[in-house]
Amino acid sequence: MPTQRSPFGFASTLIMLLCFALFILSAGAWWFLDGIWAWSAGLFYLGYDLWLMCFVVFQTRYLATQAQIFPASKQPAQTIAVNTPTVSVLIPARNEQLILPKCLDALFAQRDVTAKIYIIDDGSTDQSATLLEQKYGLETTQGLIQSKTHQNLYVLRHASQGKAKALNRALPYIETDLVVTLDADTVIAPNALHAFLQDFQKHPNLVASGGVLKPTCRPHRLSRLLSAFFKFFQQFEYIFSFLSRASWYKVNALLLVSGAFAIYRTEVLKQVGGFDPDSMVEDYELNHRIYRYASEHDLDWTVGITGQAYGVTDAPNGFQAFFHQRKRWFGGFLQTQFHYLDMMANQKYGIVGRLMLPLKMLDAIQPFLGLSAFIILATLLVQADFTQPNPTLHTILLFILGKMILDFFYHCWGMLIYCRWTGLKWTWHDLPKILFATLLAPFSFQIIKLIAAVLGWKVFLSNQRDWRAQRDMH
Repeated sequence: MPTQRSPFGFASTLIMLLCFALFILSAGAWWFLDGIWAWSAGLFYLGYDLWLMCFVVFQTRYLATQAQIFPASKQPAQTIAVNTPTVSVLIPARNEQLILPKCLDALFAQRDVTAKIYIIDDGSTDQSATLLEQKYGLETTQGLIQSKTHQNLYVLRHASQGKAKALNRALPYIETDLVVTLDADTVIAPNALHAFLQDFQKHPNLVASGGVLKPTCRPHRLSRLLSAFFKFFQQFEYIFSFLSRASWYKVNALLLVSGAFAIYRTEVLKQVGGFDPDSMVEDYELNHRIYRYASEHDLDWTVGITGQAYGVTDAPNGFQAFFHQRKRWFGGFLQTQFHYLDMMANQKYGIVGRLMLPLKMLDAIQPFLGLSAFIILATLLVQADFTQPNPTLHTILLFILGKMILDFFYHCWGMLIYCRWTGLKWTWHDLPKILFATLLAPFSFQIIKLIAAVLGWKVFLSNQRDWRAQRDMH
């Protein structure tokens, strides 16, 4: 089980209060400041985003000349272990009969790797059991069942308890060196597991790593345009999210590894207590616990990301599913941030404590800053008399234009680097898509994300939990 939180200190409390004060003062500047500073919320919001962009560019510049990234202080081993690590794959599934076959077929098609595959049926009420029996030779009885037709395939059935408990139920059966967590709606590339294994052979200190995912959306039952909107902007968003993760891996401070496709050293996962069933985001919480355990036991562990471990995952295709997912994500982020507040501004936890967690506190208030900036800007536009000079509004619009120009070049750079890193192809036909996303995302998709994040505060404060497949909400 997870370790108990320690009382947080003066420094972490001060940072938390300063972040909330920043929001209150910058949003309140509309009432007591004149000129450009009346839009302080927008200036801070754009400034923080610009800093993050510069950080990502600087840390991922190595990918312009090499296809891998790793912390500067943890260079790859000069000699690679001769024995290839063994690996198991855990697939927690509840009512996933429609998409589970694609997930399994992709695992059977892996090159140079034969993994033990464990489907953890978390109380499914659909025809999953019948499907697994007819297509994969898995009997419908309870407990751990081995397939009659695929010797490396197993199913473990139990009553519905949630994703974290489902994963923990399977851990005692795992005896391989490495263990992968894979969502049932995720289909991985044929070389994905091999890429993971190579990464772990080259980096002895690597204890957890995430794959790179591309979201895809099924057609929405009411509007194909709606699903196309969410598919386009989420695919664009994911590219830069994973580049950001690569940059934090470079400084050995990566906290976010997607449980939809991640890999862990089995011994380490068991050592730190498995997955936390009380967490809304068990994959994110686990990495905090890994860093804490490593620091407290003087272990040279790192959490990374493997660009060549590529997969496609199902993503929300409408407002209801999107808000459900992002509220839970942000609520879980807040839950984890406050649970590990004692690590913030704590030298003991290295750059995670000194830099990453303080920045995450800024991320906690960022949705309020962003929405405040948008509301103030909209108010200025509505109240503006365009027949008269308005230097304040003109200056704000120039700031936004300048930021969008920088965004465009950043997105072009990021797309090139991402394709080199993952081995995907980039063409000049991507340029119009980049321009389209740069121009429209700030005034559409980004606002939707901010609203969902603000609602995530409600999820956090009310401690709401709900593990449902996205397709259940369409």
